[in-house]
Amino acid sequence: MSGFRFSKYSEEEKSIFDQLFELFKELMIYTNGDVSEALDWLNQLDNQYGITTDEYGMGDFIEDLKEKGYLQEEQTQNGGFSVTGKLEQSIRQSSLEQIFGKLKKARSGNHSTKYSGPGDENGVDRREFRFGDSSDQIDFSDSIKNAYINHGIGDFTLREDDLVVVEKEYKAQTSTALMIDVSHSMILYGEDRITPAKKVAMALSEMITTRFPKDTLDVLAFGNDAWPIEIKDLPYLEVGPFHTNTVAGLELAMDLLRRRKNPNKQIFMITDGKPTCIIRNGKHYKNSFGLDRIIVNKTLNLAAHCRKLGIKITTFMIARDPYLQRFVEEFTRVNQGKAFYTSLKGLGEYIFEDYERNRRKNLK
Repeated sequence: MSGFRFSKYSEEEKSIFDQLFELFKELMIYTNGDVSEALDWLNQLDNQYGITTDEYGMGDFIEDLKEKGYLQEEQTQNGGFSVTGKLEQSIRQSSLEQIFGKLKKARSGNHSTKYSGPGDENGVDRREFRFGDSSDQIDFSDSIKNAYINHGIGDFTLREDDLVVVEKEYKAQTSTALMIDVSHSMILYGEDRITPAKKVAMALSEMITTRFPKDTLDVLAFGNDAWPIEIKDLPYLEVGPFHTNTVAGLELAMDLLRRRKNPNKQIFMITDGKPTCIIRNGKHYKNSFGLDRIIVNKTLNLAAHCRKLGIKITTFMIARDPYLQRFVEEFTRVNQGKAFYTSLKGLGEYIFEDYERNRRKNLK
């Protein structure tokens, strides 16, 4: 009897190295990039769950990490290992896949808008040739057809008014500043909030560099003060004994965006608390009890200034206290931006969706 015979589908089983490597990359984020601590935890997991075998042990795994270029031995008296750029890139890629799924590569990676203009991709509209149009915009097939229609086929002539130009899709570039709260509350109450924030930042940076390479992303941390974070240093970002100086974070974000030439600029802010600190007369002015009028007013003033500069702020609030939500609502109204009240689990999806939504429109 003719027909098809189907066998049961089964995914190819991961090798022991791949299983250990996935766990190791995850542990590197939780240990803030401490290789020794991550390997120690991995040993404990192996002892508990029996990942390795008699043929392939933890020693083999460490040797493979070195041979594959993920780790290198430190030339110090105490020895140890240091991470390589290859491992850092692999950690970012893992965060991207965890949060956003396996995304297809997009050509050139610019943000489509509803406007036509200089760009990389052909649109559907055609028009006559105008002074200043480049030769690569000319549709030669339609232009030659026009020449035959207008002048006959006996003596071929191609004139300027025969030329047909293809409209290019205008591509908007976007500059984003991502603010991450590293105040002490990000690890309070038994909840690790900083690790998901780091994963989101790594995933967003990997998505932008691979899918939208003409966009820019600046990442900064804010506690009592604010400071820029190199993308390669994101796995090592730690929470400190800090208050929340949202003003310092916004000021630095605005300064970083000011250096970018793109007209479309936005700020993403991940925080779990209220602003509790500012710099006043050269000193830190702090108040953790309630919403301090002096701190709140300065924060709202900056939100309004960002609005005047055309910089929209999207706040991702990892807290559901009613009085904090009211503050975020006021902050969002003043800036005319957006706010999401999200759990840690949905943080990445919210940021990805909002980034994708923003890239479809001109943010000016």
